[in-house]
Amino acid sequence: MGRRQNHSDFKRYILFTLFFIGAISCIIFITTTPVSFSSHSRQDFEYENGVSVEEEGEQCCRGVQHLELWGDAVKWGAEFKVNSSEDCCVACKRMCRGDGGSCLCNSWVFCGDREACGSRFGECWLKRQKDALNPDRQDSGDHVMWTSGFVFDKGEGIVGMETDYGILRIKLLPGCAPHSVSYILELLALPHCIGCQIYRAESRGSFWNSEGNHIKKAPFGPPFALIQGTLAYHGSTFNDIPKEHCPTVRRGSVAWVGSGPEFFISLANHKEWRNAYTVFGYVISEDMEILEKIAQLPTKSEVWNNIRVSVLNNPILLRFRKMNTVINT
Repeated sequence: MGRRQNHSDFKRYILFTLFFIGAISCIIFITTTPVSFSSHSRQDFEYENGVSVEEEGEQCCRGVQHLELWGDAVKWGAEFKVNSSEDCCVACKRMCRGDGGSCLCNSWVFCGDREACGSRFGECWLKRQKDALNPDRQDSGDHVMWTSGFVFDKGEGIVGMETDYGILRIKLLPGCAPHSVSYILELLALPHCIGCQIYRAESRGSFWNSEGNHIKKAPFGPPFALIQGTLAYHGSTFNDIPKEHCPTVRRGSVAWVGSGPEFFISLANHKEWRNAYTVFGYVISEDMEILEKIAQLPTKSEVWNNIRVSVLNNPILLRFRKMNTVINT
């Protein structure tokens, strides 16, 4: 995945180059055994039948350490103890009907630090937030002994990414990428997202069909069938997001480039990328036509780290908003 370079990137690139030259010299001195790297550019990949993006995302159940969420308790931790944060998350998920309605439990809090928790070790508090997209945070930081997470039912946890070409409805995956989702919820609370934009757009070309499936024996790009941008907003310091569980990148997947704040939305199924990117949401299928339209906008060719990319002549500004209606995906 190409990353747009800025001035600081260039400095880091020079330092890395000097280090790399030195490292190569040491390797040559130590051994002359050649090292080969396999390429996946011509391999063909198949998806497992019957596993949707949402189903793959629901297989995860993770939380954020050193975070305590507040909210009305639907099950008291003093009377309910489990072995792990994942068990606590699963217990919360079981209170969702799975029919697109609201979950009785949409957040959970677990005490998993045996030394810090003492007699409270293993407590699992199942809670109900009044607004799942604006959770009540009690405390956070290294001094907090709790781990907390979010749970969204099928029709919940959907945010709107506004563009000049329509609103992209994104289903968030807090069980897979809780840190990433927490950051998106921060953006959602802002009146504006100044600096957030889409600046790269590449179509499927003749390499992927309209369903995002790769054409047999076709190259894997360029174009790479993706939309890329940044979610860094002016006036803030972005903290790198740790790599989280990484479902396969499929058509509609929303993922970080590295540790963010640059992100991309895939227009195709990219199983050749393995699990290289943190996927934190997906665009619902009805809105993919908006992305296809963006992919056809005028662009200019640039080279990033020896990769030819297509950069929009006019970047598209972004803003997040809450969606008032439940979406059936």
